[in-house]
Amino acid sequence: FRRVLFRSFLDLDLNAYRQVLGLNLEGSVVPSLVFSRTFAEQKHGIIVNFSSMAAAQAVTRVLGYSNAKAAVDNLTKWLAVEMANKVGPRVRVNAIAPGFFVADQNRRLLLNEDGTPTARGQAVLTKTPFKRFGEAHELHGALHFLLSDASAFITGTVLAVDGGFSCFTGV
Repeated sequence: FRRVLFRSFLDLDLNAYRQVLGLNLEGSVVPSLVFSRTFAEQKHGIIVNFSSMAAAQAVTRVLGYSNAKAAVDNLTKWLAVEMANKVGPRVRVNAIAPGFFVADQNRRLLLNEDGTPTARGQAVLTKTPFKRFGEAHELHGALHFLLSDASAFITGTVLAVDGGFSCFTGV
């Protein structure tokens, strides 16, 4: 078992790793930088980054993605403090952390062609108390909340939208 994990890490394609890291981390850093400058000038604004369940827990076979999303969590918290200290409480920075949602990018990993879960998909469902994958529209409520005045005293938070995946140990 150790050999397989070790060998797979040794086979890591650094170029692919850097590409995934760049896409997912810089994909939050660059817009945050652009918008935070504008928000600092106008003294108000809201940034909502996209994290993932892969940020806080080890999810096999997605090292670059997991590393990048963990960095997005850190960026979100760091920038929330930075903006509050330098601009004030009317600039908020938060993130949502989706659980497992079926999309073109991960469909073959989670579902067989007949729509039944793959072994990996079943492992996810087993650890998700709701026993299903999320649907895209289920992210809307969290996003609307973080963009609304209802969350006026919330900053630096990573809000899980995951059907309970993050709070269930599987036991």
